[in-house]
Amino acid sequence: MGAIRTPRVRWIEEGLRALAAGGPEAVRVEVLAQALGVSKGGFYGYFRNRAALLEEMLDAWERGVTEDVIERIESAGGDARERLGRLFDFVGSVDTPVTSAGVELAIRDWARRDEAVAQRLRRADNRRMDYLRELYGAFCADEGDVEARCLITFSLRIGDHLIAADNGPRSRTDVLAAVRHRLLN
Repeated sequence: MGAIRTPRVRWIEEGLRALAAGGPEAVRVEVLAQALGVSKGGFYGYFRNRAALLEEMLDAWERGVTEDVIERIESAGGDARERLGRLFDFVGSVDTPVTSAGVELAIRDWARRDEAVAQRLRRADNRRMDYLRELYGAFCADEGDVEARCLITFSLRIGDHLIAADNGPRSRTDVLAAVRHRLLN
């Protein structure tokens, strides 16, 4: 019986974890192999080189934060407010190697130094904003209001975990619930 290969997706997920922890420079084949408890030889069965892994990591991230999320929200049906509610719940509760806040921030930082990554980030952000516009536009007649709600929603996704300020006598959960209520009404 031959040795069981480490699945391709595990290399990608471990690469994303390394990216979140230390940026693209931290994504090194030897380090990933050690974290996975395997030899680095298995890596080359899936990827030509480190650049190919980085490309597939970006593919997985882009798909994971756009189309995969949209498909999940849309599959349960409902009106726009119900879908937005599910979107808020899902984005706030899921923390996979692909969708983690650390990966989101690492890719944003990487995009500041790499135009190809910046183009992917822009495409993913535009897809996310287009989906939000579609949902808010279903019950908001004013285009300015739609755009404001989209920007607030998206800003919360990107920045909420970066804010260290206290929320006065309220918990962060209570404040986010109040924001959600205002956005959905």
